[in-house]
Amino acid sequence: MPAMNAIEVKGKLVLRSKKDQALRRFHPWVFSNAIKESEGDFEDGDCVEVQSNKGKYLGIGHYQDSGSISVRMLSFFNEEIDGNFLNDRIQNAWNTRLKLGLYSENNNCFRLIFAEGDRLPGLIADYYAGVVVMQCHSSGMYQSRHLIAESLMSLEAVTAVYCKVSSSLKKGSSENLREELLAGNIPDQLIATENGIKFLIDWKDGQKTGFFLDQRENRLLIGELSKGKKVLNTFCYTGGFSMFSMLHEAELVHSLDSSQPALDLLEENLKLNGFESQNHQSICADAVEHIKDLPEDYDIIILDPPAFAKSRHARHNAVQGYKRLNAAAIRQIKPGGIIATFSCSQVVDYALFYNTIVAAGISAEREIKVLKRLIQPGDHPCSIFHPEGEYLKGLLIEVL
Repeated sequence: MPAMNAIEVKGKLVLRSKKDQALRRFHPWVFSNAIKESEGDFEDGDCVEVQSNKGKYLGIGHYQDSGSISVRMLSFFNEEIDGNFLNDRIQNAWNTRLKLGLYSENNNCFRLIFAEGDRLPGLIADYYAGVVVMQCHSSGMYQSRHLIAESLMSLEAVTAVYCKVSSSLKKGSSENLREELLAGNIPDQLIATENGIKFLIDWKDGQKTGFFLDQRENRLLIGELSKGKKVLNTFCYTGGFSMFSMLHEAELVHSLDSSQPALDLLEENLKLNGFESQNHQSICADAVEHIKDLPEDYDIIILDPPAFAKSRHARHNAVQGYKRLNAAAIRQIKPGGIIATFSCSQVVDYALFYNTIVAAGISAEREIKVLKRLIQPGDHPCSIFHPEGEYLKGLLIEVL
């Protein structure tokens, strides 16, 4: 068990009239424009108490002095934030993953902590074969990183903890935020298994924590559809969708990404799984340009781009980007072909994404059937009071 190490509450924020309604419904964010006044001497990352306009206690959270979200709520009840608090939250998150059957000989990588979905806003932690790579998205979580590491190491299956810092937090902070090994040792080659497929995890220099675990169930689905098919996997990163297509004996698989280091790691993953002799080609190119004139008559195209919009101000341009990308794929794919298309932009909700694909189909002058709606898996849980946590949305469509 980690030590108690209670985190001191440094101040108090009082909300404007009627701005407490979201917190009363357990929404975990306090926006800067909701704050009426503050009391105490506190800084970025400190714990603060939040009160209503009439002085009613609403909870406690981490204060952030940059961005529109001023407080990320840790608790809506009057409780101490210490090592035991963190341990209980982390143990609960671990137990949820066990209930989902994610920790097994066949699968030893999953998201262990998903921020607001696991009642630890500002913290992401991914589990890779004993190693936890955590990423701090708030100053409060960064300042608590050693306590968090203690709690993580109290789990029997955890052997090491590495701390990364989100790019947005680095930009918004005047401090020198270090990425560091907090506990244990990490092997030179970190290999994790997802549903029987092995992946090298670039935990230090790779995107996010080194792998994209949110597509696990969708990779299985596409793999099962790939037997005897020609598959194009765009924005492929280190080849998640590609590996499962080859596992299910696709006729050919082309993996496209603009990052040569990502493709180099993909080639290592091919060797790791014994797929190097299969009909596969890596293509280093810009996906948006490449897809305008495809050299093959593909049966399946996967469109899994990075977030086109990270703020509401960028949403319009993002929607236009999704429309152009999908319209090009819809024009190019053979009749009866299948497209798995995704958006991970939090500010683009499901209705807007769906309507964008409708507009792309109209632009491409092709008829489309929706075969399945695709979502993030259970290790990326979404609090029912925090719909913003439902960021990944996708459609499996057939183009006629």
